[in-house]
Amino acid sequence: QVQLVESGGGLVQAGGSLRLSCAASGRTFSSYAMGWFRQAPGKEREFVAVISWIGDNTYYADSVKGRFTISRDNGENTVYLQMNRLKPEDTAVYYCGQGRTSYGGSRYYTEADFDSWGQGTQVTVSS
Repeated sequence: QVQLVESGGGLVQAGGSLRLSCAASGRTFSSYAMGWFRQAPGKEREFVAVISWIGDNTYYADSVKGRFTISRDNGENTVYLQMNRLKPEDTAVYYCGQGRTSYGGSRYYTEADFDSWGQGTQVTVSS
């Protein structure tokens, strides 16, 4: 089992940027895809982005495409989410997850595609 710890959340004005980090320990990090999800108050957890095991493939939800960038450093066992041009509707708790495979293709992912989760980090975007 892998342990995941997110960090980097905070309060930012609309149009600003944040960089989230997710540090992994335990199960081999570099063998699995990693993803970011988010959950706003009163809403279900939704897919944000995924990156393949060696970082050569990524896929984004339409709502963040062109503004967010997912990356990973397998030497540091860390996955990142660079968030630019933030909007109030990006406000949510952001979670990282470790995938069940090395990469499931360029498609929308669900929680069932991941089997380990961090505790989340709050991102609040003010208007």
